[in-house]
Amino acid sequence: MKKIASLLSVAVLAGVITLGAYKLFIEVPASTTNNVQNQPSSIPVYTPTTYAAAANSGIDFTDAAERTVNGVVHVSNKQEYRQPRNMMEFLRGGGQRGGIVGAGSGVIISPDGFIITNNHVIDGASEIEVALNDNRKYTAQLIGTDEKADIALIKIDTGGDELPYIPFGDSDNAKVGEWVLAVGNPFNLTSTVTAGIISAKARDIDENDANYQSFIQTDAAINPGNSGGALVNTYGELLGINTAITSQTGSYVGYAFAVPSNNARKIVEDIMQYGSVQKGILGVRGTSVKSLRPQDVEELEISTTEGFYVGGVEYESGAEKAGIQNGDIIKRIDNIEINKFSDLSGYISSKRPDDVVQVYVLRDNKEITVPVTLSKSVTYDINRLGIQVKNASAKDLKKYKAKHGVVINNTLTPEMRRYNIEGLVISEIDDQKVSDIEDVKRIFKNKNPNEPVSIVFVDQNGERNRFIFEN
Repeated sequence: MKKIASLLSVAVLAGVITLGAYKLFIEVPASTTNNVQNQPSSIPVYTPTTYAAAANSGIDFTDAAERTVNGVVHVSNKQEYRQPRNMMEFLRGGGQRGGIVGAGSGVIISPDGFIITNNHVIDGASEIEVALNDNRKYTAQLIGTDEKADIALIKIDTGGDELPYIPFGDSDNAKVGEWVLAVGNPFNLTSTVTAGIISAKARDIDENDANYQSFIQTDAAINPGNSGGALVNTYGELLGINTAITSQTGSYVGYAFAVPSNNARKIVEDIMQYGSVQKGILGVRGTSVKSLRPQDVEELEISTTEGFYVGGVEYESGAEKAGIQNGDIIKRIDNIEINKFSDLSGYISSKRPDDVVQVYVLRDNKEITVPVTLSKSVTYDINRLGIQVKNASAKDLKKYKAKHGVVINNTLTPEMRRYNIEGLVISEIDDQKVSDIEDVKRIFKNKNPNEPVSIVFVDQNGERNRFIFEN
């Protein structure tokens, strides 16, 4: 009997030891197993921003929504055309009149009816209709636009009635991670408010095009119809004009972009005061330090990983006159950190010619401060040819042994970027002598868009080369 009891005790003890070893060394905790199964590390998961997250952080959006929802309007773009009903009307003109209606949003910025929207919302309109949040409707007048920035200023006459408007905030002081609201009319659903955060600043959607952008990126839901609407902070201040989304479907997938309010404000003030946008330029070319090749960093003896490397300084620009040099690394302009060209271009776009900015540069591993007076941007985009031209300086003409002409300042399309033509002088267009960009504007203003264009280039050897551009 004692022998049986002893054997039973040994068996129980062995079982306990075996179970304990399994639990300790072999079994995987249930929660860890579930995490591995449900969230594979190779598949990124997008989690939309929720109001619950804001509530948990103590943020209340209701006051900001009440302050701004009446300051955002619905903008309709009406374009008239004639639809021929038979061959006779097709050949002689005429036909049934119709209208193409596009829709977007707009932001009231003054009690007397000035409204900001996107240029693409009203582009080509024969009539612009504005509907307020209380359903009152007005016909708007187009005051002015900046096509590159995609900003337009329109005005409605309310007969003396003051309108609710959204005050400007300071987009330079907006922080990544800050809560924001997008207010607009997606899919013609008026007075829609969505929440998110600022995901990034100074974002250029397409760094390969010639339109240097500097958007605020947000994950607040923005869809077709939100264009021209407001991006506001929790105080109800305007931080941006909602402009674009990046999506394979055409609808929101977590990435949306807004023109910073400081840039939009400067554009509309220019239009109201001068009738056109006044663009100041610093006058530098280059790339971010982090984009340089490792061998270039070593050869140039660059000791920092942040900043904008100056690879070229434009002739007679504010940067050249102030003494900025090739090889300088721009670290900051005023109180704005500079790491890439969109940081620089975005801030400079909020300034005017003759404004003075403090440029902090790293030169020979020493930081110096250079006050720069911004110069006026005098360029003209020949969109049909995919090039941008500027007035030629005496130095340009001497370099190319030319007596007159304009200089190709930039290439605007990937096709033209394949040719090394920046800096070349154009001396003639359609056998007409050109001496400045006003000559270029005049020639293209009076030219049929379907006609070929004859251009005479002067190369570095002073030789004339004629090219014909056809549609």
